[in-house]
Amino acid sequence: MPSRIALIVNPTSGKGAGAAMGEQTARLLRTAGHEVIDVSAAGYALAHAAAATALGGGVDTLVVVGGDGMVHLGVNLCAGTPVRLGVVAAGTGNDFARNLGLPVRDPAAAVRVIHAGVTRAVDAGKVTDAGGQMRWFGGVLGAGFDAVVAARAARMRWPRGAMRYNLAIARELPVFHAIPYVVDLDGERLQTRAMLVAVANTTSFGGGMKVCPDADVSDGLFDVLIVHELSIAAFLRVFPRVFSGTHVGHRAVDIRRARRVRLEADGIHAQADGEPLSALPLDIEVVPAALQVAVPDPEGSR
Repeated sequence: MPSRIALIVNPTSGKGAGAAMGEQTARLLRTAGHEVIDVSAAGYALAHAAAATALGGGVDTLVVVGGDGMVHLGVNLCAGTPVRLGVVAAGTGNDFARNLGLPVRDPAAAVRVIHAGVTRAVDAGKVTDAGGQMRWFGGVLGAGFDAVVAARAARMRWPRGAMRYNLAIARELPVFHAIPYVVDLDGERLQTRAMLVAVANTTSFGGGMKVCPDADVSDGLFDVLIVHELSIAAFLRVFPRVFSGTHVGHRAVDIRRARRVRLEADGIHAQADGEPLSALPLDIEVVPAALQVAVPDPEGSR
């Protein structure tokens, strides 16, 4: 059914392929009969403002073309509203898209999904910092080794793509040490020294790292991963197993489920969907069915 669509494109996603995928997406949506309003802008804040104005003027769907960072922008615009989020996955990781079974690096297939009009209501995470500022996230929030690595990778200009993240890991790992945390899970207060704490709405982040392989985006709960203190040598042995999800059997790995989580640690910033957040403490709440997402028709696969 034809609709009014706001479109945001990250032209640098997918090692520069985002621009071409964005042009193809816009063309295919218009050919399908949709009204397309391009609200792409230089930078997160400008794109957010332009898209918010478009949504205020009345659009049915917001389509983002890019990686998980663009999904994060879309989630923050659509969560808690009736506006549907359409994802044209054009990044290097595309964890959110893979978790929901969306097409990856295939604009034509993604547009067919958006045009078909099938919508799934999924959970979203709501984060509030010490100053009362609130953000949403769709995938995984991390506070620990992952956030340190993400911050270093963001400062690097070379190499591009997944290799930048791998190099950041290599630079940070030799100097990393366990962090003293307070983790509150639905009122149960845990104090521990840990390498990583992740609050997961979906199963993976960082381009396929299955931190919480049993996480369910529609169960109304977070899966919370705690990797307790390990030597660097032991952490080196455990960390690669996250790509297959087999790290969960290690004695230092603890996964709990909770609706509300509070994280406290000194001097630690968090990231969510690969985007930087405020420093801890953070209060994190799962909001069931807060986000409407365009998804493939389950009947079409039968």
